[in-house]
Amino acid sequence: MSFFAKINAKQQMGIAALVMGFSVLISRFMGLFRDKVISWQFGASGETDLYFAAFILPDFLNYLLAGGYVSITLIPLLSKLMEKDMDDAWKFFSTVFCWATSIVVLLSLVLWIFAPCIVPYLAPGFDTNQLLRLTDFLRIILPAQICFLPGACFTALLYIRKQFTIPALVPLIYNGMILLCGISFPYLGISEGMEGFCWGVLLGAFLGSLYLPFMAARAGGIQICLQWKHAYLKRFLCLALPLMIGQSIVVLDEQFIRIFGSMAGTGEVSLLSYARRIMMVPVGVVAQAAGVASFPFLASLFAKNDMEHFCETLQKALKNTLVIVLPITLYMVAVAKPTLGFIFEGGQFGIQETFSAAPYLRIMLLAVPFWCIQQILGRSFYAMENTITPAVVGTIVTLAIVPLYIYCSPRFGGMVVAFLTSFSIVLYALVLCFVGRKYFQKAYQGILCLLFKNVLCNCIPFLLCLAMCFYTEVYLQGKMPLLWVQGLEICLGGAVFSVSYLLAAKLFLPENITLLLSPFLRRLKRQV
Repeated sequence: MSFFAKINAKQQMGIAALVMGFSVLISRFMGLFRDKVISWQFGASGETDLYFAAFILPDFLNYLLAGGYVSITLIPLLSKLMEKDMDDAWKFFSTVFCWATSIVVLLSLVLWIFAPCIVPYLAPGFDTNQLLRLTDFLRIILPAQICFLPGACFTALLYIRKQFTIPALVPLIYNGMILLCGISFPYLGISEGMEGFCWGVLLGAFLGSLYLPFMAARAGGIQICLQWKHAYLKRFLCLALPLMIGQSIVVLDEQFIRIFGSMAGTGEVSLLSYARRIMMVPVGVVAQAAGVASFPFLASLFAKNDMEHFCETLQKALKNTLVIVLPITLYMVAVAKPTLGFIFEGGQFGIQETFSAAPYLRIMLLAVPFWCIQQILGRSFYAMENTITPAVVGTIVTLAIVPLYIYCSPRFGGMVVAFLTSFSIVLYALVLCFVGRKYFQKAYQGILCLLFKNVLCNCIPFLLCLAMCFYTEVYLQGKMPLLWVQGLEICLGGAVFSVSYLLAAKLFLPENITLLLSPFLRRLKRQV
């Protein structure tokens, strides 16, 4: 009997969240390191502009085909069919796989052939030589989309089987190959400039997103045949189309920072992007991990029409996630400036840039708990085979926020862009909560009170951490290298925050201590 079979569903979901959270944490740090390598080697040069511009078309193709949401649309339907008839389930899986693979191959091939005609519209400010090199970059990166969409089908199958280890390795292999090829290819004479990073994208997509999930799915048994018709295909398209058409604020958040940050002044796009990169670490580690881990369990409960346990599971996911993310968020707000300096300072990124980007990071971090709420609630709708509601809500919020971006960005600068970015996520999460009352009112019981208590419990640790960072900087500045000072601020601030938080939680919220320490205590007990 497997380890997962010996524990209950709540423990399985917690372990899955830990596995996915650890994976996203490592992946985010690898992404930060990758950006550090790029900025150190090339700075803000024309070569890096070409590299980032090369992703515009592939990302659009991925959004258009809902590549990031194939698992979300496939899991509920496939889970329901597997409960009834395994043979029919494999026919449905084959149908989706054949159509998805055929469409992405065809579109990628067409775009690859006509790339020279398309790139002038992607980057109208580039000269002829730059457009030629951009075409080369685009043609290297485009075939990676052929790996993402079929790979997402295999990943969905692994999620249904409660196999989270392989999906957790996917982003690590992807980022690892980008780093490996980007650094090694120029030294080996295989490529020049940023071209090595482009080859890393393609190889990482093939090995991490396609080959590894396929091998894992095949090891557990998989049946694929040429199948083009199935009764559930229409239902699958009805679920997927809202995700393809309704590009919400969650998907467009980074694009808005680039577009409207450019209206805020020179250099604001870079500062906002650096801040967002750090903000996305807790979002990925806690919010996305909790959403991904809870989704197959919620989908399975909905397939069984067990709405009582569905709401209990959703409530548990929301409570546990908020308890974990609130102290992380407030700690990162307190150490925002030394964190930016420790990670990015060097080369063309100096002290002045750190001071300018720190307020942006603090503002963006305040929205992290709401990122968690919308990630979990969104997947709860998806588990109920309702992709229309999150898409409609997200589209309405996006349309409402764009005029504010257009009016405020050139007048008030990067600070208002950071504020609107956070405000849009907060608004989206709140509206989604309001709309969700109809479906899972019971899951909301006690959430607001829990949120209020945890904010109060984190206030004293937050203030003590701020004070520790301030006095550490004042006392040590000029006495040792700035990098060491920033590292000490992060470490000492973290120690003060952790100790004071544990003491405050012990007095006022002892259940938090149990939640945070129970995985380690269970492991220790098993070993003993």
